[in-house]
Amino acid sequence: MPAALRNALATIGGDLRDGAVVPAVAAGTCGAAASLWIEPGPGGLLAAGLAAVAVAIAAIDARRFVIPDALSATGLVLGLLYVWTTDPWPVDALTAALLRGAALALVFLLLRIGYRRLRGRDGLGLGDVKLAAMAGVWLDVPAIPVAVEIAALAGLAAYGVRQLRSGGPMRATARLPFGLFFAPAIWIAWIVQRWLFEG
Repeated sequence: MPAALRNALATIGGDLRDGAVVPAVAAGTCGAAASLWIEPGPGGLLAAGLAAVAVAIAAIDARRFVIPDALSATGLVLGLLYVWTTDPWPVDALTAALLRGAALALVFLLLRIGYRRLRGRDGLGLGDVKLAAMAGVWLDVPAIPVAVEIAALAGLAAYGVRQLRSGGPMRATARLPFGLFFAPAIWIAWIVQRWLFEG
C-alpha cells in the first residue's frame, strides 16, 4: 500500500474518534450497498469504492479542511476503471472521461484564482480542484451541475442551520469544508446519472 494512502487511512482513523466511527462506517456501508443494488457487477463494486472514498474525504475535510491527495487519486482511478469496464467503447469513453476531469479541474482552478484576486483570500482549496477532476471522470456532462448544486445547497443549508443554532450572524467570509459536501454529492450525482440520464 502506498505510503500516502496509509497516511490518509491513519488520518481517517484519527478524525473518526469521538464517536464518529459508527456513523461513518454506516454511511459507507449503505453507500456501497446502494451502489451494488443500482448496478450489480464490477461497475457496482467500483461505485461502492467511490462511496467509501466520498465518506472518507467528507470525514477528513470536516475536521481538518484538507482533502488528502491519496483519496482523490484513488477516487479518480476508480472512476477510470469504471469507465473502462462498463462502456462498450472503452477507449473513447476513457478519453472523454479524462477530458471532462481536466476541464472541470480547470474550471475550479480558475474560480480559485479569480476568487483570490477578487477577495484577497482563498475560496477553494487545491484539494477541491483535484476533487473536481475526480468528479469529471465519474460523471457525464449533464450530471456534473447536479453534483455542484447539491454540494453548494447542502453547504449553505448546513451553515445556515449552524448559525441559527449558535445565534451567530451569517458571514460571507465564513469557512466551509466544501469537500464535506462535494465528495458525497459526486456519488449522489452518479446515482442520478444512472437512473435519469442513462436509465
